[in-house]
Amino acid sequence: MSGSKMDLSKAEKLESQNQIPQPQQQPTRGTGFLRTCFNGLNALSGVGILSIPYAVAQGGWLSLLLLFQVAILCWYTGLLLRRCMDAHPLIKTYPDIGEYAFGYKGRAIVSVFMYVELYLVAVEFLILEGDNLDKLFPNTGFKVARLKIGGRQAFVLLTSLVVLPTTWLKSLGMLAYVSAGGVLASLVLVVCIFCVGAVDRVGFHESGVLLNWEGMPTAISMFAFCYCGHSVFPTICSSMKDRSQFSKVLLVCFITSTINYGSMAVLGYLMYGEHLKSQVTLNLPIKMISTKIAIYTTLINPLTKYAIITAPIAAAIEEKSLFRNSRSLSILIRTAIVISTVIVALTIPFFGYVMAFIGSFLSVTASMLLPCLCYLKIYKTARKFGFELVIIMAILVAASFIGIVGTFTSVKQIVNHL
Repeated sequence: MSGSKMDLSKAEKLESQNQIPQPQQQPTRGTGFLRTCFNGLNALSGVGILSIPYAVAQGGWLSLLLLFQVAILCWYTGLLLRRCMDAHPLIKTYPDIGEYAFGYKGRAIVSVFMYVELYLVAVEFLILEGDNLDKLFPNTGFKVARLKIGGRQAFVLLTSLVVLPTTWLKSLGMLAYVSAGGVLASLVLVVCIFCVGAVDRVGFHESGVLLNWEGMPTAISMFAFCYCGHSVFPTICSSMKDRSQFSKVLLVCFITSTINYGSMAVLGYLMYGEHLKSQVTLNLPIKMISTKIAIYTTLINPLTKYAIITAPIAAAIEEKSLFRNSRSLSILIRTAIVISTVIVALTIPFFGYVMAFIGSFLSVTASMLLPCLCYLKIYKTARKFGFELVIIMAILVAASFIGIVGTFTSVKQIVNHL
């Protein structure tokens, strides 16, 4: 095992710096099985559900098999992270695992991938809000010093103004509770899509294609994005009353989320086929009540989660600054983060392609590659030839291939559409 040492005060400091804030728990009690399942589902049930039908449209019906395979791989690597946590009682976060396995460089690498992934998810939130609000209220705009800002760009700016004050809050306990509604929001969204097809007479008439090799890299990258909860899995595990139950929690979370993702993929693809847009809500007929419920449900979730997603990034920057206890500097840093995400969202307004990039480059690394590498480094017995090593090496090879091809494809698509 690695010789890295972590004292108690350092572990507590690292935990507060690198985790997505969770509701405050009494340290002697912890969360029960059901509550932890909801926390895990909340980590897996994000904006990815909007693009699952588009991902299947890119790869064809057979790409659904890859959705299930990606789910199994990410479930297994989640178990590997759980075993890594057993190596030392003070390991509480993902960067802690990286440090215990590879020292300071390991912590730095894990942290960079975590923070960049969180940052780009925050960008995706703004793109999503702009696209869907523009669908609800077309031809909307305003003027600023003779400069006319309209449509999607106007809504991105307005959304940033709404979320900006929430990012200034140091204590995000209440927001963390509100964000747990993401699980319910995902279920409501699937029900609304079904109602649009069945009740509002859009129908399920599209046959689609069986297989499209050209779109397969994009499809797999988006599937990887949907299962990118590994950054917070160690934190969720640490909060449990009985950590030995976390393996069962992972199984429940991955099965439930996969059923939800699969249902959305089948419904959306049957309804719109090759005509699917990067977010299925953009295809829905705007006059239908089910459509409005779906879009409003979609819009509320990012508004409540934006501050929670960007908080670890701000905390890390503040920790490195000279005036770490300065309230005004904290507000300045958090405002700068919001402004930068707005600039990126306006410059690269391609929801699907950005999601594919996050999935292929960041999610594949954080959810597949790093758990395997950390596990092999921490446990020498795992490096002995056997069934477990074969499985891990197969994951490393497959993840590397997905990462390289998917990243190249998504970057190429983004550049071509700039």
